[in-house]
Amino acid sequence: MKRICVYAGSNAGARPEYAEMARRLASILVERGIDVVYGGGNVGLMKIVADTTMAAGGEVLGLIPDSLMAREVGHRAVTELRIVGSMHDRKAMMADVSDGFVALPGGFGTLEEFVEIATWAQLGLHRKPFGLLNVAGYYNGLVGFFDHATSEGFLPPKHRRMLLVADDPASLVDAFEHWTPPRVRKWIDRDAT
Repeated sequence: MKRICVYAGSNAGARPEYAEMARRLASILVERGIDVVYGGGNVGLMKIVADTTMAAGGEVLGLIPDSLMAREVGHRAVTELRIVGSMHDRKAMMADVSDGFVALPGGFGTLEEFVEIATWAQLGLHRKPFGLLNVAGYYNGLVGFFDHATSEGFLPPKHRRMLLVADDPASLVDAFEHWTPPRVRKWIDRDAT
């Protein structure tokens, strides 16, 4: 595992635990020699992950659409900041350069990016681990929804089991390092999406 993509809120959230777990995740990744890929922002939990990684001597690749860079939210002090044409370009590049995907707490954007990468795994477009860092129970409702979708027949159990969930960053990274992807029939070619 060389690079993990971290999806995270552009706000720090209401609880100090969110920022603390962002710092702990970044520190653990650096300790294990894993670089960070993220959305390129200089705000919220995204900034905390990037700054903590850089301060600990790790490498950070930020990918930010030019429309957000124009609003001056790009983090210019990371190892590399790539300005891309659109959110679609950013997500595709994140998927290509990352070996796994972690979602810290966040809002619509964090959820959208994470669910898309989960969907791509379900479709067989990648075989990389993805998981939720469930800080202070933040993702309990979402995990419950996925369990409900499984029990109602909308999410096959083998696909539900692909989702890794932990409340501790070290446990989640351990699960990534020992993850064996299930066999998923590839439904479509990624170039067709």
